[in-house]
Amino acid sequence: MNARAASAGDSIMSHSSPFSDDSAQPTVRGFLHRPENPNTNGLVLAHSAGSNAQSPVLLALAEAFASVAFTVLRCELPYRQLRHYGPPGPGDAARDRAGLKNAVAAVRKLAPGKMFVGGHSYGGRQSTMVCAEEPDIATGLLLLSYPLHPPRKPEQLRTQHLPKLRNASLFVHGTRDPFGSVEEMEKALQLIPAKTRLLTIEGAGHDLNFKKGAIGGDFIATVVRAFQEFFEEPR
Repeated sequence: MNARAASAGDSIMSHSSPFSDDSAQPTVRGFLHRPENPNTNGLVLAHSAGSNAQSPVLLALAEAFASVAFTVLRCELPYRQLRHYGPPGPGDAARDRAGLKNAVAAVRKLAPGKMFVGGHSYGGRQSTMVCAEEPDIATGLLLLSYPLHPPRKPEQLRTQHLPKLRNASLFVHGTRDPFGSVEEMEKALQLIPAKTRLLTIEGAGHDLNFKKGAIGGDFIATVVRAFQEFFEEPR
């Protein structure tokens, strides 16, 4: 992998454009970032339950990873393709996972090397479930603000599939995230038989303090650098 991490001042030598693939159902929709000089690696990023593929944090991450030669798809999950507003319903998750699988297959046509998948909150959780079902779908996972449990309901843990997760996983988590404390996350990661790392963002909540108009370039650079270090192949 390229050893240089993107910084806030980097010139992003890539472009993004709307992307669609109707070759399988659910259809794939989103925005594709293609670097001028791509490596063979791909990354599919999925948004949180209340957001969409235009999420500022996904946009910044996609641009940063494209700047280090990844082909990146910001994926619009199937429930969001059907409804422009509101969270996913109880029956949407299975279809959203199928959509993620199709998104990975679409990006593989453009980037046949290592494949990574993940996203923010709900999108990241669905990615872990996809990989628990089909470990060969990706080399590893990038998970921002994994929703370990609903706020103020620590007994409702979303960990049932984690013992089946055999993909190396980098978790990025705020120290003030109401969906899971750092201590709770550390305990949950012990359930995963694969290599894991928990990157904590001091003082950040579930949105990682990443709001439109206050984009944290240093935070994005930290994530990209941690990703490169975590997934670096042994020499």
